[in-house]
Amino acid sequence: MQTAQDLRLEAEDAAARLPDLLAQADQLASTVLLGTHGRRRAGLGDDFWQYRPAQAGDPRRSIDWRRSARGDTQFVREREWQIAQTVQLWVDQAGSMQFTSGKHPDKAHRARLVTLALAVLLLRSGERVGLTGTRLPPRRGSIQVLRLAEMLLEEDASDYSPPDHKGMLPRSQAVFVSDFLGDLDEVELGLTKAADRGVRGVLLQILDPVEESFPFRGRAVFESPRQTLAHETLKADDLRDKYLKRLAERKARLTALAQLTGWQYHCHHTDQSAQSALMWLYHALDRRL
Repeated sequence: MQTAQDLRLEAEDAAARLPDLLAQADQLASTVLLGTHGRRRAGLGDDFWQYRPAQAGDPRRSIDWRRSARGDTQFVREREWQIAQTVQLWVDQAGSMQFTSGKHPDKAHRARLVTLALAVLLLRSGERVGLTGTRLPPRRGSIQVLRLAEMLLEEDASDYSPPDHKGMLPRSQAVFVSDFLGDLDEVELGLTKAADRGVRGVLLQILDPVEESFPFRGRAVFESPRQTLAHETLKADDLRDKYLKRLAERKARLTALAQLTGWQYHCHHTDQSAQSALMWLYHALDRRL
């Protein structure tokens, strides 16, 4: 049973990590090149965005006659899209995400960092961002980043965690970040529930390079993340081909699930830069909006 002293120490540890995570996420977000207009899109709104040459089918009332009078080409005055999108995030915080081979950040830290940096970018663009479930509904504003960071630092006591598909808002966007090494039936259920509500989004799988290569040989003891299960073998190298086959099958199923439900899938390794994962996420969502 957790004592008050244990709870206080845990809270102090989380509070100590919070400023560091926020600073890293803000710095990472600042490295992403947004372009001249960022996520701005032509559509309904009051703010001027750009002029473009008139095209067949454009109504005459949309032509800016003052701008067109400067030359022989007729121009349309486009306005900026001002309908904020809603993006809901789910980050796996279970025990399996704590794994690291020692040379690179653990999967949990990379997942939190990339997701929080994505939230920073989305909130700066005026989108509404929150978590799946009901604990943190999507909102706009800089204070939402702090709320997100606090909740992303929480940990799940289970070995593996299924995506939380509760509270998914119809026709919103979603981001699921995990190693997806748990029960894929739960992932399929989450994506199906989301698709039924018109939710589209992205799956980002985060793996340690060791989980891709399986370099183990000879005697080895494999334990579940929370040490609830263990398997000892004298010939670990004999398991390599079977393991790699099952990992490939898992990736193929995630890819198929994403295609079936209109989502996108990408696998990121912790020996790659966090910026590469953030860039993929940001542009994958931008294609969906």
